[in-house]
Amino acid sequence: MQIPQFDEAYHPLVTSLSNHSDLDLVKLFQYYPEEGKYFVAIFCRYSSTVYTLVKYGGRSPTQTDYLFAITWRHIYYEMMSLEVEDLMAIDTTSLQSWIINMTANCVNQADIPAAEAIKYSVTHASPPLWCYLEQALDKLPPISRLIVLLSQTYHWNEVQISSLLQTEGENLSPSQVEEELRRGYQLLQAGLPIDIQQIYLDVNGLATAKASQNQPVHS
Repeated sequence: MQIPQFDEAYHPLVTSLSNHSDLDLVKLFQYYPEEGKYFVAIFCRYSSTVYTLVKYGGRSPTQTDYLFAITWRHIYYEMMSLEVEDLMAIDTTSLQSWIINMTANCVNQADIPAAEAIKYSVTHASPPLWCYLEQALDKLPPISRLIVLLSQTYHWNEVQISSLLQTEGENLSPSQVEEELRRGYQLLQAGLPIDIQQIYLDVNGLATAKASQNQPVHS
């Protein structure tokens, strides 16, 4: 199973951090939670290590990609809450060792759904983008969040969503659902850190950056 390549490794916001130490990136990630580039840089350094560890075990490619993504989600939240003592431990050992331990825990404990039940695709949403999208989704008004999820995850159209909402006491016409969906997308994008928008949503800028680089960020 081939290890995926992630285009964000070529983005100038990420390559500009190539000389930062692992410990510096973790500290910056904690100190500046409104910026996502530090976590993206860590992801780019260690994505191949994590994918190599999760791809064994006879899982389908879809299940492997899902395990890869939830492992990085686990790493994201655990890294966010690291205390000073934990940071000192990383400084004396290595971030790579810590990430390997986190990955092993996920591989051993994760309850992976059947492949046909998984809606996630690593080619559509890189794990860092997924982490920040989840946070932005949590900030949406409940009705907007439900409509966005039904549209994007289950591919329901406005008529289907309207019918469901009416059974729940929300009398939104299909045209109103369409308007609420548009509003939800706007709020969702606004809820992402500015640099995450630049890295993942500026398609033209990313293509230009990739073309100008020969090698992605690595450890």
